[in-house]
Amino acid sequence: MGESETRSLPPGRDAVGLAEVSSLHTYRNRSGQQDERSYFFDTLAEYQWARDAAGLMPSSIDQLVKPVIELCEHYDVVPWQLTPAALDRYFAGPGKRARSTVLAKISKIDAYFAFLEQRYAGEIHRLFGAVVESPVDPFNRPRHRGDFGLRVPPSPRAMREFFTAWRSALPQARKEAVACRDYVMAKIAYVSGVRAAELCGVALGDVHWESGRWGRFVVQGKGARGSGPRPREAFLFEEGRELLWWYVEEVRGLFQDDPEHPAAPLFPSERLPKPVAALNLPIAPAIVPATFRRALKSASRLYLPGPVPELFPHLLRHACATHNYERGMTLWEVQRMLGHIWTTTTVNYLATAQADPEQADRWRQSAARAGQRLVADRGSLR
Repeated sequence: MGESETRSLPPGRDAVGLAEVSSLHTYRNRSGQQDERSYFFDTLAEYQWARDAAGLMPSSIDQLVKPVIELCEHYDVVPWQLTPAALDRYFAGPGKRARSTVLAKISKIDAYFAFLEQRYAGEIHRLFGAVVESPVDPFNRPRHRGDFGLRVPPSPRAMREFFTAWRSALPQARKEAVACRDYVMAKIAYVSGVRAAELCGVALGDVHWESGRWGRFVVQGKGARGSGPRPREAFLFEEGRELLWWYVEEVRGLFQDDPEHPAAPLFPSERLPKPVAALNLPIAPAIVPATFRRALKSASRLYLPGPVPELFPHLLRHACATHNYERGMTLWEVQRMLGHIWTTTTVNYLATAQADPEQADRWRQSAARAGQRLVADRGSLR
């Protein structure tokens, strides 16, 4: 078919089933403010599609564009009208948050502008006469300096007293089933070292009672670099198996949903949102990490002795690693229990482990005495 020819519809076909398809590359050449905003929203959608094609999770994709929209709505402009000075004024004034929050937001804004410059800088210049340039420059770009905060977990004795006091108070709770659920979640998090989000996502079918020595359960581990959740096995140990068995037998059936359903969550939510209740599903939604954090925080303020004022789920994870390491678990075993890929990450969790450098001499002398005993009887050893 030549360039001057046109493609015609086959006989018997009409144009009713054809739909107009618009693309950013065929955007109409009008430079009104409304057209600029429409083009901006189209680029946001294209950016999300691109990150979806790269394999990011839907929840991560949704968070990518929120800082861009937040900044543009504050100044009532489109992104290519932003300047480094505007970004500075916002995050030094009304948008000022914790250092880690600002770092995450500015990084997402910079990533969006990298996409915009790569794909649509020329077209934006032709349509609107604007030069696309990221407002993040070498002077306002935050640097990730690492997390140097020292998380000091409670002592093993304080943890034992905390769980003992909490369990003795369960029969007096206003909602006993909910109180038991929160208690079991906290104890399992301490015993197994799982994250709050991992624990909340466990279904009843994810618990494998016959796996290993005391049973294990599958969690959706933390992903990295667009990999998505990485499933792994978490360990129950003897204490966790006994506790979880009691919960499944005595407590889980007290909630409103069907515990026999294969997709039923291990730790269901107490309340059903109206849209979910209208669906009349046989299972309840799982408890969210924020609810678990609030319950743990309230219980620790009531029952936790010692200098640590309150607990949060990640501190339970640090306590699990530290206390198991002090009891003789090797670094490799702690690393596997926590689900870490790098040993250096596990070492950061053991910053408060009881290792006294002043006692190193004593251990060397003990090793020397053991060596002398081994070579005392040369006839039997050599």
